[in-house]
Amino acid sequence: MSAKRGQKDTKNIDKVAELTAEQKQEIREAFDLFDTDGSGSIDKNELKVAMRALGFEPKKEEIAKMIQDIDKDNSGEIDFPEFLEMMTAKMGERDSKTEILKAFRLFDDDETGYITLENLRRVAKEIGENMADKELQEMIEEADRTNDGKISEDEFLRIMKKTSLY
Repeated sequence: MSAKRGQKDTKNIDKVAELTAEQKQEIREAFDLFDTDGSGSIDKNELKVAMRALGFEPKKEEIAKMIQDIDKDNSGEIDFPEFLEMMTAKMGERDSKTEILKAFRLFDDDETGYITLENLRRVAKEIGENMADKELQEMIEEADRTNDGKISEDEFLRIMKKTSLY
């Protein structure tokens, strides 16, 4: 086991301690519900269903990578402590995404589902930033993958992830 892996494990175990009793119970119930054979572990198919029950939409590749990353004994299945650690990390990601989307909605005050030059201009003025339209337009172009002159939620999440703000 590499030092890096050990550090990651410790970090996630610390996060497990931060979960509420209700969150831990919700994760336990999802695990037990999908451990259909009562073996104390779930396979990739059961994992996908359990994650969907917790509000996630994992892809096949994501499931395979999760099992590879978390399955310490290489059994191809995940036991409850491994599942708890993995879901704790996922819940942390979901919380970050929720916070980023709240920020998106602060920009999108006209509720169009996009951040436009006008939205950026308003926010810059509100926070006392004196920015030229050219600078604001460059910010939009940096995030705008579809070249429609505005930033969608997905583009906003992508740029926030790229800049390590989430």
